This record gives sequence, structure tokens and C-alpha cells, in this order.
Amino acid sequence: MVNKMRNLYVSDLDGTLLRSDETLSQFTIDTINELTSKGMLFSYATARSFVTAKKVTKGLNTHFPVIVYNGAFIIDNVTEEILAAHYFENEISGVFEELFETNIFPIVYSYIDGVEKFSFIPKKCTAGMRKFLQSRIGDKRTDIVSTPKELTKGNNFYIICIDAPEKLEPFYKKYKDKYHVVYERDIYTREQWLEIMPKKASKSNAAKELKEMLKCEKLVAFGDGKNDIDMFEMSDEAYAVENADSELKSIATRIITSNNNDGVAKWLKENVMAELVKKA
Repeated sequence: MVNKMRNLYVSDLDGTLLRSDETLSQFTIDTINELTSKGMLFSYATARSFVTAKKVTKGLNTHFPVIVYNGAFIIDNVTEEILAAHYFENEISGVFEELFETNIFPIVYSYIDGVEKFSFIPKKCTAGMRKFLQSRIGDKRTDIVSTPKELTKGNNFYIICIDAPEKLEPFYKKYKDKYHVVYERDIYTREQWLEIMPKKASKSNAAKELKEMLKCEKLVAFGDGKNDIDMFEMSDEAYAVENADSELKSIATRIITSNNNDGVAKWLKENVMAELVKKA
């Protein structure tokens, strides 16, 4: 069915579309599948990789491009073709040097010889990093290295530091205007994260690019965390789930029910279904 609404609906995953146990409810799956089959254009924008996002969204009949790595990539969810990509330029070498000098050895995501990898030095991992890596055991993208030089190989696009706030906060303050930087606690482990991405790699830029790709007139966003702020600011409407960060709630169009209560799906069912019926 041709989409007559020309609206694009984009939801964050963790803490928003996903329940707290990192799963989708059957209600959410059924609702989104029904609405997309009737013409709704729906996508998600997540800090997750394409690989892990596909795992947690299993069951969705997703035929739309998706935004991953906080906007570093837009990927066709069917062909897995990269539709838009943002990598670091050569100047990122100075950031790596400063991190290493402070005894911070991050997890670095890169394309190495055309293959996506995440590299890390096991002996340099913090407890928080080990928790994260434990959840990635068996992942074919794993690249265990032994030296800082190996950590930076390939085309880098995403840097994750998981460490003590007193070590990470100075880097957040230093780089937040030069790069796209997210500094917040993980919603599952409560570990402090510092994520550094290319300046153009943001949910807002990616959502804008996707909106243009799909020739949509209006963007409606859903989220829960600080990394959704930029996307909320450029959206026509933006809805924060009840469990969202207070700063995000303050700029939302409205607060909807929580992620554990199918907030996004219920809003879509109530509002988009009515729109579809009216258009029909």
C-alpha cells in the first residue's frame, strides 16, 4: 500500500520500544506489523549495532531502513546495504592518544578491510567493559587485539569508554563540541559510558536523512534517554515514555505511558490507526 500520510515515525529501542528485559511485547510486534502493512512508515534509531538491533527486534516485519550506532549508519533492513555512513577523519588519532595517556583503552568499532569489527584489549578492560563484552560472546565482529595501535586500525566510527565518571567527564567536556558525544549511565548495568562519534553521526542527522530518503513531510519521534535529545529537538512531534530522563521529558510534545506498558505501540495504535481510517 502506498503511504498517503507522508509521516515518518522513529522510535528509540532500549527503554522506549523495548521492555526492561530487552524484549518486544507481542502487542508491540502485532501493532507495528499491522500498521506498517497498512502503510505506516516506521523505523528505529538506536545506539545498538545493526546485528544486536535485529536480534532484539525479531518478529517485526521490518522492511524499512534503520538507524544504528546513534546515527553513524542508516542501513537497509532487508538487503543490509549501508545507505548512509559517517566515519572519523584522521584527527581522531589525537583523541586516542589522550585516552591512552589517561589509561583509558576503549572498545572501538571500525570497518577493517570492509568488515565490521569491534576491537578491544582484554588486559586493559574495566569491569564495566567486561560486563558489556560478556553480552557479546560469540559475536563474529569480535576483534581481540594486544596493542593500542591495533585498537585504532581500519575506518573508525564509534568509540565506547566505560570507566569511572571522574576519568570520563573531562573528556566529555573537552570533546562535546567537536564530536557527537554521549555521556550517561547505561540503563541496564548503570555503568558510566562515554560514547564518541563523528560530529555528523547523530540520531537527528540520520532521522533527517531518512526523512528525505523516504520523501516524508513530518517526523514523529519516541525516546527515553539523553541521546534522544537531538532527535527530539528537530522532530515535528516528540513523545517521551513515562520512564524517560527528566531532561528529555522537558522538551517532549507529550509524555506517554512507559516502555513496560507498550507506550509507543499504544500511541501508534490510537493515533496512526485513526489517521489510516480517515485517509481510507
